[in-house]
Amino acid sequence: MAEYSKALSRYERSLEIRKIALPPNHPDLAASYNNIGEVYRGMGEYSKALSSYERSLEILKIVLPPNHPHFGASYNNIGLVYYNMGEYSKALSPYERSLEILKIALPPNHPDLATSYNNIGIVYINMGEYSKALSPLERSLEIRKIALPSNHPDFAQSYNNIGNVYINMGEYSKALSSYERSLEILKIALPPNHPDLAASYNNISSVYYNMGEYSKALSSYERSLEIRKIALPPNHPKLATSYSNIGLVYYNMGEYSKALSSLERALEVSKKSLPPMHPHLAFLKTSIENIKKEI
Repeated sequence: MAEYSKALSRYERSLEIRKIALPPNHPDLAASYNNIGEVYRGMGEYSKALSSYERSLEILKIVLPPNHPHFGASYNNIGLVYYNMGEYSKALSPYERSLEILKIALPPNHPDLATSYNNIGIVYINMGEYSKALSPLERSLEIRKIALPSNHPDFAQSYNNIGNVYINMGEYSKALSSYERSLEILKIALPPNHPDLAASYNNISSVYYNMGEYSKALSSYERSLEIRKIALPPNHPKLATSYSNIGLVYYNMGEYSKALSSLERALEVSKKSLPPMHPHLAFLKTSIENIKKEI
């Protein structure tokens, strides 16, 4: 329910009782620390989340055999915190340790292995190592094809991430194919105005934009914006992103008055949702001034 403060209060009370009632390295204490870490991660308090996850791991090391699947989950959670903090090289090590354990503890096509490969691939994307990202992402997809029903939402994630690799490698036709497959699955799995559909249309637009097919890019960007207007609060940063993207398409089409209108709307939303010195505000202001010179 994302009511993190209420969850935290109960988890901390549970931990207090367990500290009194149980020996100091009982597995239930590890579960308590793990749950508290989950809450802090949801609240964006990553240093507190990391501390709780690491305390949980310390206890598990004492009470469980070294390749128990709980270790896979524990290392994965630590990797996820580092990923959320943008410390991608630090995230990679626990993600890889998690995968090593899960390979021993689980059957070869278990969905958790697919998740593990996927997480490693995403880290490599964020590190800009796209060729390294592709292999674990494709392995993740292979496992999911065996382990999951054909329109499971995890397939959409796999195809989307593979599309992210291809677009960054400049292989736009492959990126488009992957993004469109992701969108097909999301249309089946999600309600029609879910924010993930907006992100999917946005990704397809980005491919068309990079290919110079601006009218096709505009159509998907506008569909993305329609969904975001319904699904998100009126000053959400992703709305500003949509207006900005549409403005840049119009600019490249030479329709400067429409570009100006969209970028000014993007700036209006961004001023309400971003800190005053955020670099995107400066980008929008510069873009608006440049377009005014063209009109």
